[in-house]
Amino acid sequence: MPMPRPPDPRRDELSQPSNPSTASGPLGSRPVAGEPFPGEAPGGEEVPAVDWPLLWRARLRRRVHDGDRARWWTLWTALAGLFATGFTITVLAVSLPDIARDLHSTETTLTWVVTGPLLTLALGMPLFGKLGDVHGHRRVYLVGFAAFTVLTLVTAFAWNAPALIVLRVVGALAGAATGPTSMALIMGAFPAEDRVKAMGWWSLVGAGAPVIGLVAGGPIVDAFGWRWLFVAQVPISALALLLGAMVLRETPRRPHETLDVAGAVFLAVATLCGLLAISRGAAWGWTAPVVVALLAVTPVSLALFVRAERRAPHPLLPLDLFGRPNVTPSLIAQFASNFAYMGGFIITPLLVQDVFGFSVTGTSLAMLVRPLTFSLSSPASGYLAVRVGERRASVVGTALVVASMSVFAVAANASLLPLVFVAMFLSGLGLGASQPSLISSVANAVDARDLGVANAAQTMITQIGVVVGIQVLSTVHDAATFSAAYLAGAVVACLGVVGAAFVRSARRAEAVQVAPAA
Repeated sequence: MPMPRPPDPRRDELSQPSNPSTASGPLGSRPVAGEPFPGEAPGGEEVPAVDWPLLWRARLRRRVHDGDRARWWTLWTALAGLFATGFTITVLAVSLPDIARDLHSTETTLTWVVTGPLLTLALGMPLFGKLGDVHGHRRVYLVGFAAFTVLTLVTAFAWNAPALIVLRVVGALAGAATGPTSMALIMGAFPAEDRVKAMGWWSLVGAGAPVIGLVAGGPIVDAFGWRWLFVAQVPISALALLLGAMVLRETPRRPHETLDVAGAVFLAVATLCGLLAISRGAAWGWTAPVVVALLAVTPVSLALFVRAERRAPHPLLPLDLFGRPNVTPSLIAQFASNFAYMGGFIITPLLVQDVFGFSVTGTSLAMLVRPLTFSLSSPASGYLAVRVGERRASVVGTALVVASMSVFAVAANASLLPLVFVAMFLSGLGLGASQPSLISSVANAVDARDLGVANAAQTMITQIGVVVGIQVLSTVHDAATFSAAYLAGAVVACLGVVGAAFVRSARRAEAVQVAPAA
């Protein structure tokens, strides 16, 4: 009979003791009587065994969910997902000639690879925001992100142009689930007075990811081809998805609340028809039967949506939200500022090429000024807004966007290249200063149960402003001059200043000195 092994003083509490009747597992669970002890084989010696993956996950959860760290871990996790879904946007747009040659298609056809997902994002945001409010934002975020990751991998093997467009659109629809849900998770983790800080970092990654994608993705396309953009995106997305599954906490659910299907359908039809009419009106002609039909269907669908929301027991987008302080003014400011920002972003490359003779490479490098300024100024403006208030930050930021459009107009009219760079700097600084405050102001105006639909409404309005601004300023430029297009952007941006002026700053508790107890 073998002698028992003497106790090893080096064993810690995670090692299994020799008496199964009194032992606890590595995480405090007791073994079931009659079953082999973990790490013990019949006729063999006892071996200390630890379920290290489970132990590591438990310790990570304790550290992540410990006090003030929880909110920042939630923020970094959501930002990882934002980066993974957004860093290919810019480089994909500049790679369209290569894609067209490879798939034996035309650049005009493949523009839907870029514009199609933009339309899909505007369509899917309200629905996924509501689904998150009802079924839990963590669940909707993870399911949408997982589908996006799989579709990204499939996109790398697209066999022709229609397949690529369809995969991009469907993938964008899955990715749309991550937008309002991740923002709701962040808003739920941060107190109202600190949400503007979180949105500063959100804007940093949202604007910086396409810049990094352009810088890093260009060499990838040149060396290996455009398909490797999606191959490289898959492991980044998979890591972000794994982090989300381990870190994010579920939000309260409302299982007995039904989904407003009629409202979702009418809003989708109104948004799709309106954006299609605006984006294709110049190419097809504003009097073309298809465009006229789209313009006619849009207001009818919108009226039906309003009617459905008033009758629905659980509306997709409660109309009373728009009557709350800060919601409508912030949405107006976001629409107007993004209208001018993105409209100017589209025609400025044409300006530096046609007027100042820049090459394509030189234009790409020059255009980095605006998103870099935007991304770098956003976190600083978020912290500054805590001190000066969201209203001041929003007014100053939207006013800078107006100033940038005016400087662009002067630069185009006088052919002054330095003013172009000044205008790009002002434009990025203005949007970076205003967006964190405007976004957090809407979130602070609604109940926690409606954060999903509120964030979805903001994203949808922003996307509409982007598409409308691009089309309107491009049309004005084609019909008149660069200066006229920029002045049109300045006029609309003035509405953003008006909207920002009605934003109320969040109330913040004053520091109170408490005397120690005697």
